Parts: sequence; structure tokens; C-alpha cells
Amino acid sequence: MSDDVQPTVAEVRAAVEAVKAALDRHLEAIENRTGEDDPAVYAAFESLASAAESYDELLYDTYDEVTPFEVPAGDSLPEYTGPEDPEAISVLIRRDYTIVEPARLFAQARRADDGDGAADATVNAAVGVIFGEYEPDEIAQRHKEFGLEEGDSTVWVSAVPEAAEPGEWLDAPFEQADPQLVICRFDVSAVFDDELSVLDPD
Repeated sequence: MSDDVQPTVAEVRAAVEAVKAALDRHLEAIENRTGEDDPAVYAAFESLASAAESYDELLYDTYDEVTPFEVPAGDSLPEYTGPEDPEAISVLIRRDYTIVEPARLFAQARRADDGDGAADATVNAAVGVIFGEYEPDEIAQRHKEFGLEEGDSTVWVSAVPEAAEPGEWLDAPFEQADPQLVICRFDVSAVFDDELSVLDPD
């Protein structure tokens, strides 16, 4: 959610009403299921997950509060085949951005630069300065200040056989990512907002 356009109280209220409606539809689908793999139950589950995630995001942006619900990732990953009690985990994060205001990006890079003018050379140079100066989480929180617009993001928490030795995977950090070892994942996407608007067009 943009820092410039904060959700209104009415939007939060609409989101929680969408969750209530999705809960009713989910229960109704379960009560009237026609078999173990009833597509109506699956569709109701997906709608409920989408509505709950949208509400959680609006609640946080407006009141700095969260819900106690954890939305599962659904069937986008294969069945987990890793250990139940792993000795180590690996966290993989992807965040996409569109550079919508290069002037802001260059301005912030110049502030963080050591004064040699490298930040003004190219967008790549400015991005390198920004990500070298700020933690990725801070950039995510302040992305508008850097002329960036958020795209989709995901976090994968995976089991690994044992903790890696220092420098062991630096040459290919994502090469061994195994979807079957993902314990949990958390996705943020405009798709969820679109689904909420379909649930409650008003």
C-alpha cells in the first residue's frame, strides 16, 4: 500500500465485510460439497484466503495492527517432502519494483553516494548505490521515496539438511531452491486486490 494514499476507515470496513461474506460462502460450499475434490469448495477457499489477506494488509496500513490468521499458499507448491524437524532453514525473498520516477532514484542515490558522481551515471549505478546503502526491508518500506513502485513479492521458508558453511553458496545462491522443501510461503500481489474488488465491487 502506498504511503501517499492510505486506506480509509470505510475501505477497512468494506474489507472485513468481504471476509465475513467469504466465510459464509466457504462454509456453505463445505456443507453442500459434492465430493472430496469439489471445485466449489476450492474456489470458496481461494476467495476466503484472498479476502483475508487483503483485509490484513488494509488493517496494518490503517491501524498498524494484524490479524492472527495465516493464509496458506494453496496448491502453487508441490507437497512438502522435507523433515518435520529441520536443523536449519533458508529464507528466499523476491521483491519486484518498477522504476517509475528515475529523478527520485538519482536524487536519493546522490545523497547516499560518496561524492564521486557515480550515482549519476546510469540507473544501474543509482540502484547499486541505493541497495548498497539501505537494507532491502527499508527500501521496501520507503520505496516511493526512491521512485519505485511495488510489484509482486514472495517469501519462501525452506528446510535445509544442515546450516551452510560461510561462503558455501554465494556463487549460486538460488540454484538449490527446492519447492518440495518449502515449509511455508507468503505472497503479496495486486492479484489479491483485484479478487477483493470482484467479491465486493462497491
